[in-house]
Amino acid sequence: MKKRIVIFASGSGTNAENIIKYFQRTQFAEVVLVLSNKMDAKVLEQAEKLGVAAFPFTKDELFSEEGILKTLKQTKPHLIVLAGFLLKFPEIILKEFPNKVINIHPALLPKYGGKGMYGSFVHEAVVKNNEAETGISIHFVNEKYDEGEIISQKKVKLSKKETPETIAEKIHILEYKWFPKVIEEILKHPDNFLPQP
Repeated sequence: MKKRIVIFASGSGTNAENIIKYFQRTQFAEVVLVLSNKMDAKVLEQAEKLGVAAFPFTKDELFSEEGILKTLKQTKPHLIVLAGFLLKFPEIILKEFPNKVINIHPALLPKYGGKGMYGSFVHEAVVKNNEAETGISIHFVNEKYDEGEIISQKKVKLSKKETPETIAEKIHILEYKWFPKVIEEILKHPDNFLPQP
């Protein structure tokens, strides 16, 4: 039986699309559901084009026992993946799916993490501080923004001429290459990735 992945996303869903396509080429796992907190998020349209069930939800539904939690219990995902999901993830879901919710962040945590640090805001801060490198962090999700245990980090060198836009391109390349591979490794060897007590 294939492992089941559920993706949460808030925007265009390029990472979600990449993950869906990656697992459509394997017999091992599949994305079975895409959820978004935005009614008009492009990710919903992209997922449906690729044959994956997708629907939006309200903030109330996200934090309700009868809302998204109920949907997830019925879906029984082996892994919940946040791919550009901007809301704080609810504790009621984290408690029901311990060590099964992961996120990707476009910087080398603990640098440039926390509330409000996403997308171009991160890259602007990296440029402002003249960082010599940046990268991506794939980490478990806990009740605090970007503070869950880190699973994997991939780095890229930066030149003095970087702009937020050129950094974004470099980060996207890392995300597309590594995020699906790390998801696959977690699903194949879950015990290797359990957070330390």
